[in-house]
Amino acid sequence: MRLNCQYKIIILLVLCTTQFLFAQKKNENIGTETVNVVKPYSPTISDAFKVKEIPSLDDSGNQPKETIKYSILSVPVASTFTPSKGKAAGVEKSKKERLFNNYATLGLGNYSTLNAELFVTQDLGNNDYLAGMFRHHSSQGGIKGVELNDEFYDTSLNVGYGADNRDVSWNIDLGYQNQIYNWYGLPAEFGSTIPDQRYDLINSINPNHSYNTISLGGNAEFHESIFSKLSARFTHFSDNASSSENRFYIKPTFTVDVMEQAIKTNLIVDHVSGSFKNNYAHDNTAAIKYGFTNVGIEPSFVVTENDWTLELGAGIFYSGDSENSSNKFYFYPKVNASYKLVGDLMIFYTGVNGGLKQNSYADFVTENPFVSPTLNMRPSSTQYNVFAGLKGKLANNVNYNLTGSYLNEKDKALFRANDYTEVITNENYAFGNSFGVVYEDIRTLRFYAELKADFSKNVTFGINGTFNSYNTDNVVEAWNLPTMKLSSTLDVNFTKQWYAGLNVFYVGERKDMQSNLDLATDPSVITLKSYFDANAHLGYKFSERLTFFVKANNIGNQAYQKWLNYPVQGFQILGGANYKFDF
Repeated sequence: MRLNCQYKIIILLVLCTTQFLFAQKKNENIGTETVNVVKPYSPTISDAFKVKEIPSLDDSGNQPKETIKYSILSVPVASTFTPSKGKAAGVEKSKKERLFNNYATLGLGNYSTLNAELFVTQDLGNNDYLAGMFRHHSSQGGIKGVELNDEFYDTSLNVGYGADNRDVSWNIDLGYQNQIYNWYGLPAEFGSTIPDQRYDLINSINPNHSYNTISLGGNAEFHESIFSKLSARFTHFSDNASSSENRFYIKPTFTVDVMEQAIKTNLIVDHVSGSFKNNYAHDNTAAIKYGFTNVGIEPSFVVTENDWTLELGAGIFYSGDSENSSNKFYFYPKVNASYKLVGDLMIFYTGVNGGLKQNSYADFVTENPFVSPTLNMRPSSTQYNVFAGLKGKLANNVNYNLTGSYLNEKDKALFRANDYTEVITNENYAFGNSFGVVYEDIRTLRFYAELKADFSKNVTFGINGTFNSYNTDNVVEAWNLPTMKLSSTLDVNFTKQWYAGLNVFYVGERKDMQSNLDLATDPSVITLKSYFDANAHLGYKFSERLTFFVKANNIGNQAYQKWLNYPVQGFQILGGANYKFDF
């Protein structure tokens, strides 16, 4: 049996070997043939096999899960580890600076300068207080090259009473101010150049003039009322040339909800009236009287949506001229919008605004104390001010602001030098040493840039610049308006006791015009040179009550002219002390 199996295996091996040799030989004689494709190949996809029945599962053989019960036997483990007690890190607390209710300041400097201030306040109860302020600033003059007296005095006294209650916070104040100046800007090119005649001319001029102001006013803020704010003030202003002016204004603000939208409304009633004894015409005898009452309403509401903030409003004003029986209506837009482009890092803002400005003799004197008491008064209207800009942060402690605007102003008040005359009048302000006010229509293209940085709590820096381009219709120049203004400040606290500061500014060229009426010459346009000024101060806190300081003004000792023929004081140094106290 075993032998037969061996024979069978041998026979199978022989047959397989023969078949292999035959196939190899046949493949060696295969020829080459040409294959012609009659129809292009079109592949098809056969139907996929689908399971047509859902198999049934018989899980009768599966066993149910058994429930396992177990318990944990807690056995305490002995440990000899004892953690050390933690200790809080110490924080050095800075000593809180004590605040005082009252202070007194006294400073003395060259040009016989005296600067004094006294502020006192006293709480009368839990919610009300009484306060008073006295200020005095004077100089005995001595400007190089000035032929007339150039001293000045400025003294003011204010008392006030206020209360802070649950429903309303309010205050009222009564003030008096006396100012004494001199029209010392006598043109050197006008008048006689003969020494004796020039001496007689100077002695015939008394450039001294004074102003007196009495004011009564107050403010109120309502916490739970449709009225949110209220401000009112009455001012009586006069001078030693028999000029007199009264001004009264009241400005309430209230908020009303309309269709779930809060509408804020400002009401304005502003009245001014006054008179001047003379005018600056050839006869110089006709008196000037004026009276204007401006009444306006400014409603607005604010819409906030995601990063957008939009304020929509308008202003409607009525201006009545009581002396000339002339009445005018004005309409102004009030639209402001802002969008956070990159959070607080970059905010885009734009808008268009306008308004009616009530001009007054007191406001003109505040800006230029060398005006003559012969002014022509009227309101000024800013028809529109279109602006757009970017503001935000370059870093956490660096802020910036860039703005471009275009203003259209009607009857803008401009200061211009009065003409020189000796024949027509003998008034002390009529020798080309005073200024009048003219009104012109001006369109202004303006760019403003500002950068503020707080490098640390002890060092702060700021710089800003304004660039203007004026376009006038009826005049050659925008009188006494600079095309460029730059300013920069730096404040440093060296130690807890020592501190210092620096302020520098630059004002570009301005234009003015003046003529000699006695010679009947044509008015000539005069260019006032640009000027640069630097001021600095240094202080030492001797104690929490007493501080010593030194101030230096016009460090470059430049005799520049802020107004035509009015050079300023040269290098000025002032030293003094400030003392804080409580009763």
